[in-house]
Amino acid sequence: MSPSRLLEIACNSAASALAAQQGGADRVELFENLEQGGTTPSYGTLAVARDRLQIPLYVLVRPRPGDFHYGPLEAEIMLRDIAACRQLGCDGVVIGALDADGGIDLPLCRELVNAAGPMGVTFHRAFDAARDLPAALEQVVGLGCERVLSSGGQAGAPAGVAMLAALVRQAGTRLSVMAGAGLTAANIGAVARESGCRELHASAKAVRRSAMHHHNPALVGLERDWLQSDATQVAALRQALSSLD
Repeated sequence: MSPSRLLEIACNSAASALAAQQGGADRVELFENLEQGGTTPSYGTLAVARDRLQIPLYVLVRPRPGDFHYGPLEAEIMLRDIAACRQLGCDGVVIGALDADGGIDLPLCRELVNAAGPMGVTFHRAFDAARDLPAALEQVVGLGCERVLSSGGQAGAPAGVAMLAALVRQAGTRLSVMAGAGLTAANIGAVARESGCRELHASAKAVRRSAMHHHNPALVGLERDWLQSDATQVAALRQALSSLD
């Protein structure tokens, strides 16, 4: 029996995705470059994750860090990345684009949704950068997306919980509003209760220590520790949500 609240883990590598699965995640969002807000993972990362995961795999389609206003070259890259996700048998993609005035870029987003075909589609946190969140929500509904990932327009979901609750009411049964950003085992239950969100998104990241004994001191930051999703933290998030049932 599936849990009444779904836990998606934001994973910055295939190793993170496997840790998420081990910890009890219901779904993975896979990407690279966590420190820059996430970009599309490599083909090899996608292929290995698809081979090893038994839970649904959604893939972030974002060609670069920075804003969410994309030109024709970037649009072509995203379309090709979506085609690769379909070819590998991924369960869904995570997309989003804005026009220069802060509205949803409907022509481009329609192309991306159409390219996804039978795969599921999540609209990512480009939504939070939109000028008018209730109006943007109607546009995302019109695109046919399954869900929108949001922090309620704030830096983290705990601060945006009032807006998230309003978006949940507005969306009704038309799509799922998934709360994400800044969620921990200590606050995920409160955000779930107060917002009404039935899907929650967290990274559950921890520092992984380098096993290297030798480091070149001139290469500061190039060969040191890194962040990776942690199965124990995922399990703590899962337990926090399960305790609400």
